[in-house]
Amino acid sequence: MVQQVEKEGAAFGSSTIGGGRKTLVEYVSANPTGPLHVGHGRGAAAGDSLARILRRAGYDVTTEYYINDAGRQMRILGMSVWYRLRNLVGRTMAEPEDYYRGSYITDIAKEMLEKDPSLADASDEDGKERCYEYAKNEILEGIKKDLRDFRVEHQNWFSEKTLVDGGLVDKAFQALKDAGYTYEKDGALWFATSRLGDDKDRVLRKSDGSLTYFASDIAYHHNKFERGFDWLIDVWGADHHGYVPRMRAAIEAMGKGKKNFDVVLIQLVNLLINGQPVSMSTRAGTFETLADVVREVGADAARFMFLSRKTDSPVDFDLEAVKQRTMENPVYYVQYAHARVAALLRRAAEEGVTIPDVSDDAALAGLTLPDDMALLRKMALYRDMLEQAATTLSVHHVSHYLMELSQLLHSYYTKNQILKAGDPVTTGSRLALLRAVSRVIANGLDLMGVSAPDHM
Repeated sequence: MVQQVEKEGAAFGSSTIGGGRKTLVEYVSANPTGPLHVGHGRGAAAGDSLARILRRAGYDVTTEYYINDAGRQMRILGMSVWYRLRNLVGRTMAEPEDYYRGSYITDIAKEMLEKDPSLADASDEDGKERCYEYAKNEILEGIKKDLRDFRVEHQNWFSEKTLVDGGLVDKAFQALKDAGYTYEKDGALWFATSRLGDDKDRVLRKSDGSLTYFASDIAYHHNKFERGFDWLIDVWGADHHGYVPRMRAAIEAMGKGKKNFDVVLIQLVNLLINGQPVSMSTRAGTFETLADVVREVGADAARFMFLSRKTDSPVDFDLEAVKQRTMENPVYYVQYAHARVAALLRRAAEEGVTIPDVSDDAALAGLTLPDDMALLRKMALYRDMLEQAATTLSVHHVSHYLMELSQLLHSYYTKNQILKAGDPVTTGSRLALLRAVSRVIANGLDLMGVSAPDHM
């Protein structure tokens, strides 16, 4: 096992079970109407880690963010900025019944006025449209920055507006009609999802000609298949659980089966400070956004904690606890295991102790203890863990495995002499073993998007 780890390095544990299957993982996909919150952060970490796992398992993975830049929420965004902008210059207007009240809306309005003071004189229609375009782009750039800072990758950014502008909605409707699953009633276009396991039929196009959210989602998923993807994986908030059956119905109507579509549901994150709930209001100083949390504890700690439990279970995230440099902190516990070995190897080099060439079996002859065997057996299970995480779409298996491997390493380090093992063969064997363990820990942390530090 030590020899295999040494030979394969960063590729150790990789699998070919995916067989190059073309897979699209879509995650976050929050409306560009405001900054990402911590719930989005958990979905971002899960989606990004899942993509890493699937790639290591042999799948051909593409990652995507669906930009909800059409529909009612975006009209409300434009109107919200326009309302604030007019107020800033003393042009009072009736307060909208439903609008975004966050301070970021006022900040955007101020930016727009600084760039073009005459904007307040525009007509309502023109003003709202310009506010929508500017605010959407500004917020989207903020979202992209937050995700970059969180080490989250999206290869594609897919605009909802292109579905309508490019005729993709009509194309999807035609496909459903050809399959015999649409009908018209009361001036609206309906999708007969009840014939495919949903609890009732759903409207696609309302009698006034406007599209439902479901219609856009169907067109989007139809386009995914049109682009050649065989397996679609969506990462959604747990509040969308009722949406799954109707989406599965749409997938079946497209001629695809259960194996072609999966949804990973993400439960809530409960933020705490020293065990006490953190206010999630919009007041300054609270930790309502993903950027707040990353600034406070770092991307490593946030990602590890978001991925430490099953995605369908809530996570209690104590902002103070994860900053503690103690063995009770799981992030520190695993990263310290890697750093501990790095420090040991540096000390060995300073003392002139060399690690033998492990391609020679004799170099590992000193591995005779039950503790040696426990570490070897745990490393041998890495690929099984990877394949289980990939096939069940369960990213928490990685953090659990790393905690168990780190526990064995810390115990080994405490119980056994290494640099003073008594003879050169045993010393060299144990150094080679621990170096291999640290490589496996680094590989696992990479699956989580968490760094493997050499110093702590």
